[in-house]
Amino acid sequence: MSKIYTLMAAEISDKVCELALTANMYLPEDVAELLRKARAAEKLGRAQSLYDEIIENAKLAADKYMPICQDCGMAVLFIELGQDLHIEGGDLEEAVNEGVRRAYREGYLRKSVVRDPLADRRNTGDNTPAVIHWKIVPGSAIDITITPKGMGSENMSRIFMLKPADGAEGVVRSVVETVREAGSNPCPPIVIGVGIGGNFETAPLAAKEALLVPCGVRSPIEYYAKLEEEILREVNKLGIGPSGCGGTVTALDAHIVTKPTHIAGMPVAVNICCHALRHAHGRIEGRG
Repeated sequence: MSKIYTLMAAEISDKVCELALTANMYLPEDVAELLRKARAAEKLGRAQSLYDEIIENAKLAADKYMPICQDCGMAVLFIELGQDLHIEGGDLEEAVNEGVRRAYREGYLRKSVVRDPLADRRNTGDNTPAVIHWKIVPGSAIDITITPKGMGSENMSRIFMLKPADGAEGVVRSVVETVREAGSNPCPPIVIGVGIGGNFETAPLAAKEALLVPCGVRSPIEYYAKLEEEILREVNKLGIGPSGCGGTVTALDAHIVTKPTHIAGMPVAVNICCHALRHAHGRIEGRG
């Protein structure tokens, strides 16, 4: 019989609160580095000025401990829970939501969640419930990744139910079409997450997972690494540029995550994120 490890629900709330605040106030360095590279590569004067403002905004947010963007997003969490870990002192999902609730209150972050999508669009007042994706894994720890996702870029995301015969060309075409139609709406420069495979509900999840791949890191599978590079080239040929004003760089990076799928299908989901690609990760070990 496996040894059981314990963790208090309050500790999870504390960690989620900490991560939510960190993600909203500090732009990850891998994203900041690509912004600096995009500024150096940019040839259009007004686009250069916009990059300067974007980079300065991130610096001011960190220095003043203020949100990078006024849209502090829905709190999206990916949680890996060790199967030998027992949570004491409260409900696990409520502990996560309590952490989100505290962060958005203490950090004066904009609360953007409404209780019902159509019939009763009253604000819940605390940015909960969070969107939580659970995964049970071996071990005795809990790994938490939070990525606040604004709706401006989320609204521009798409899913395509392609045929296997559409091949890589169909994937690239779908991504380029999505970005072209999005234009300036998702606050470019953007990062593109592409999910290929699975089914109607899992392809978009793979695309969102792709946005958590560190910027500048290519897929470990050579075929997909080359496809990521092709997507970047084709998207940047669109010339949309920062804030849609035109320029050399429309997408900072593109990442692909794949899932096994059915012989008759090839779902492709495109999840766009603005230049404020916010996320933070933390881990808590259980006590034996």
